[in-house]
Amino acid sequence: MSVSVLLAQQSPESLLKAQPPGGLVAIAYQLPRFWSSKGGSDQLVAVYERSAGSVAFLVAQDGNALRATLEGHTGDLASLAESLNTETFVSDQAIALTPVHIPKPWGEEIWYTGMEDRGVAQAGHQGRAVPLPWVLSALPKQLAAGRDRGIVLLKILAPRAEEVFGDLYFELHEEKREVYVVTSIDESAWPDGEGAIRFGFCSEKRAQFPDDASFRAAFAESVAAYENVRRDIDARLDALAAQDEGSVSREALLAQLPVELTQQEQALRTAMYGFTALKPLRVGDVVKVPTLTPHSLQHGVRTVEFQTPVYERLIVAFAQKVLTQDHWDTARAIELMELEAPPSAPFETLYNAAGASVERIVDFADFEVHRCTLVPGAALLLDSPKDYAVLMVVKGELLLGECPLLPEQAVFVPSSWASREISNESMQELVFLVAYPR
Repeated sequence: MSVSVLLAQQSPESLLKAQPPGGLVAIAYQLPRFWSSKGGSDQLVAVYERSAGSVAFLVAQDGNALRATLEGHTGDLASLAESLNTETFVSDQAIALTPVHIPKPWGEEIWYTGMEDRGVAQAGHQGRAVPLPWVLSALPKQLAAGRDRGIVLLKILAPRAEEVFGDLYFELHEEKREVYVVTSIDESAWPDGEGAIRFGFCSEKRAQFPDDASFRAAFAESVAAYENVRRDIDARLDALAAQDEGSVSREALLAQLPVELTQQEQALRTAMYGFTALKPLRVGDVVKVPTLTPHSLQHGVRTVEFQTPVYERLIVAFAQKVLTQDHWDTARAIELMELEAPPSAPFETLYNAAGASVERIVDFADFEVHRCTLVPGAALLLDSPKDYAVLMVVKGELLLGECPLLPEQAVFVPSSWASREISNESMQELVFLVAYPR
């Protein structure tokens, strides 16, 4: 018997509820590309297989080939997924996240839940994964309590090891809140294992000025002087790169610039950053970045980051060419920026017993993050999330489904996922992070 396709005018979830039990249900619908500034929509078909308490499903691009496959299909959902070479998902089970890699001048970002112009993360396992917004759109209420278009952003920041070239933008955010958890520090960059983040401003430097307004003005003047030489260098590098047709890296082309110019750049950069403060970092450290606090993760410091899912920033300064915009936002940033970095506060311990602990490492208005640590043989109860959760393993192995999750592997935990005991059955410590929306 073939699988007929129903047409949903809005979310397919409501139409699914109205269908009688038994057999596969296929529903065609349009998903607006809410993540894209260009707009448009994707034409999708979700195929569901219902059982007591849960719904298994797949999502695919609509088209003649898919319709022909459905018309001739007589098996179950698993065999359909096999013929389509796509992943199946279950409403009450964790969903594997397959990240997308976003190149940066300073290295790369690895997005696990990102959904925007620059890239869209995938759901499912490598080779069979489909875009994350497709999956969430099939059951937005059961999976994400209707919050499927604003998932907490999970990513890894992977800076290059080279000084300057691996340093991130010195920037601040008006809306976005971030938390970094340091997972590794490149010993070629930091031989003693202590890296850094540029975070706020130097109190000794501020004390040299009669008031904060004078400090801001002096910093603005220093940034402006550096930006002038930075733009001169970038223009020259662009011209040299055009001659070489991009065959030589920008770093290598620096050797062709006048020595006096590169020395001037270094002197002005040193003077500019002399206004700022460096916060030391080691593996396991946590940095909470609230709004309006200028910051710049330094080279060779790899971190897991959870953040508010909005793309906005004000670039104060950058020691390379900015590729995503043609200007810096210095004037506006200096007007808004907080000069006093927030003090580090102890984490709130939510649970600590029998070798297992849960700490709330960040408690922002829009999301919170827990760090769960289990020694070998320990166990703890992981509650069902109210809306959804995003989970990543930092150390060890986590048995959450058929396959163990390893470090830097992540899952989306749906709201219909049932509470269960998590145990550490390995011989090493298990550490994982869980973000919950507010």
